[in-house]
Amino acid sequence: MSLRSIRNASIAGLLLSCSHVAAFGADFTMKIGFATINDQNQQWANWYKEAVETGSNGRIEVQIFPASQLGPVQRQIEGIQLGTIEAVLLPADFFVGLEPRYGVFSIPSLFKDIKNAAATIADPALNKEILALGESKGMIGVTAFVYSAADYFGKNPIKRLDDFKGKKFRINATPAERERMRVLGATAVPLSTSEVVPALQRGTIDGTQSAIALFVNFKYIDLGKVLTQTDDTMLVPVAVVSKAWLEKLPAELRTLVVEEGRKLQGRVQQRSFDVLEEMRKKWIGAGGEIVTLPPADQARLTELLRPVGATVTKADPALSAFYERVRSVADRQ
Repeated sequence: MSLRSIRNASIAGLLLSCSHVAAFGADFTMKIGFATINDQNQQWANWYKEAVETGSNGRIEVQIFPASQLGPVQRQIEGIQLGTIEAVLLPADFFVGLEPRYGVFSIPSLFKDIKNAAATIADPALNKEILALGESKGMIGVTAFVYSAADYFGKNPIKRLDDFKGKKFRINATPAERERMRVLGATAVPLSTSEVVPALQRGTIDGTQSAIALFVNFKYIDLGKVLTQTDDTMLVPVAVVSKAWLEKLPAELRTLVVEEGRKLQGRVQQRSFDVLEEMRKKWIGAGGEIVTLPPADQARLTELLRPVGATVTKADPALSAFYERVRSVADRQ
């Protein structure tokens, strides 16, 4: 074979290869953003990726971006509304600026414990309502579950109720969280997840309330050894898909994207229970300590926090009605 023939054959092979890639490449890209890493959120994203890519026969390529790689939380939410980010999984609190009802889940003393919260979120009628909360804002809910109870972390350990007084605590900026800090005698400082560790290092804040998985994975153990467990507040993430992006998909792929997310709710909830135990062991294994308040202080905490829900919802009839609906479902579980 001549050199020219070999060259022509090589070019033909390259063109064939390129046409093969084009024929079998994805038609759509789905980026999933979230603020955490190496936890049940990432496991959910991995499962979702597998389900969507398999179910679409590769027509949708799913890309996963943990640890706020797609930008600060508010930029991610803006991306969802614009259709430049296709999906995010974030604490419901972060959506409260768009829809106040998302803030109900962080109301303290709303649930008896994490199992009660999980059963409440999974209630079929309520779950349907939760996933529809952001639809008018361009967000289609596909998954909701209970991530964890929230523990308190302070550079100076919180071991008594009075240890909250005069401290600056990071929150997610919901009215319920602001009111909680007010009644505890602390100052609420809204910050995104990625800003908390630097703020603690600089002394901008004295502490935070979050899930033990974040304390473990973001190495809070280097800043302090003590977590305070009160179980007064639950953390509820919600996964939403961009309505603007969904509308670009063929009908069968729109259905697939929504249904596969909703199928994962029970599976990721069980994973959350497992991760909670794993993270407690990791924290203690790294030299950390998990404490509770003295019984009298815990009782006083409950007394202080019980009115928060009514206080922060009473001025908004729709918000108040949703709060009462969630509480009613929780009471039945």
